[in-house]
Amino acid sequence: MPEYQEPEGAIAGTGAGGAMDLAVSEATTLEKGPDGTGPQDKPRSLWSDAWRDLRRNPVFIISALVIVFLVVISLWPSLIASGNPLKCDLSKAQEGSQPGAPFGYDGQGCDVYTRTVYGARTSVTVGVCATLGVALLGSVLGGLAGFFGGFSDSILSRTTDIFFAIPVVLGGLVLLSVVTSSTVWPVIGFMVLLGWPQISRIARGSVITAKQNDYVQAARALGASNSRLLLRHIAPNAVAPVIVVATIALGTYISLEATLSYLGVGLKPPTVSWGIDISAASAYIRNAPHMLLWPAGALALTVLAFIMLGDAVRDALDPKLR
Repeated sequence: MPEYQEPEGAIAGTGAGGAMDLAVSEATTLEKGPDGTGPQDKPRSLWSDAWRDLRRNPVFIISALVIVFLVVISLWPSLIASGNPLKCDLSKAQEGSQPGAPFGYDGQGCDVYTRTVYGARTSVTVGVCATLGVALLGSVLGGLAGFFGGFSDSILSRTTDIFFAIPVVLGGLVLLSVVTSSTVWPVIGFMVLLGWPQISRIARGSVITAKQNDYVQAARALGASNSRLLLRHIAPNAVAPVIVVATIALGTYISLEATLSYLGVGLKPPTVSWGIDISAASAYIRNAPHMLLWPAGALALTVLAFIMLGDAVRDALDPKLR
C-alpha cells in the first residue's frame, strides 16, 4: 500500500493565516536538542523528564548531598573518626568539649563524636534494608493482587486491614522483647513484617490504574502473556508511586529504629546506635546535655534529609504537581 502523502498544494494554499498556524504548531511541538541547535524528535520519558526537574531542584540537591555524606561515613567511618566507639574512660565521664573530643564524653566516658559517627552506619543500614524489604514484598503482593483481582485481591485487602490495626510501637515492644540477638536483623525483620501493607496498597492501586490503559489492552489483544504485561508494560508505569512512598518511609524507619532502641527493645549494646545513645543520655540531660544533643541532632538531620528527598522525587514524578 503506498504511503499516505499530503495533497499537492495543500500547504501552499493555506494562506498567510494557515502558514502562521503551521509555524506556531511546529514551534510548540519540536524542542531543541541537547546542544540547543536543532530539533529533538524523540520525546522525553517520565524518568528523563523527572531527572531534569530534580537536577534543578535545590531541595533535592541539598538532601542528596547530605545522604551521600551519610552513606560515605557509614561505609568508611574512620575517614572522619579515628577513635574506637567502644573505648571508654570513666575518669572523663560527662566531660564537655575538649581537644580530641569535640562533642565531649558520655556517662561511660566514651567519645560522643566517635559514637555519633559510627552510629550512622547502624541507622542507615536498618533504614535501607528495611525499605528494600518492604518495597520488594509489598510491590510483589500488591502488584499481583491488583493485576489478577478476584479472590487474591480480597485476601490481600483483608490481610492488610489486620496489619494496619496493629500499633507499630506496641507491636515492636511485644515482638522484639523476646529477641536476645543484638544484631540489626530482628529489627529489620519486624519493620518488613509491619511495613509491607502500606506499600502493597500503593502498588495495588497503581497497577489497577496502569492495566486499564489502552497500550495494555492493545498488548493483551496481540496475545501478550501475563508475565510480559506485568514486567514490560505495567510495572515500569506503576513503580513511580512505590518509589516515592519508599523514599519517604526510609526516614521513618530510621526514626522507628531509634525509638525502639530508646525503649530498650530494639538494638542492644555493644551495638553503636543513635537510639541507644539517646536512651543513655536521657538520664543526664540536665548535667550533660551535650550527650543528647549530638546523636539526636544527627538523627533529626538524617530523617529530614530522606523526607526532603522523598518530597522532591514525588514532585518530579507526579505530572499533576508541575
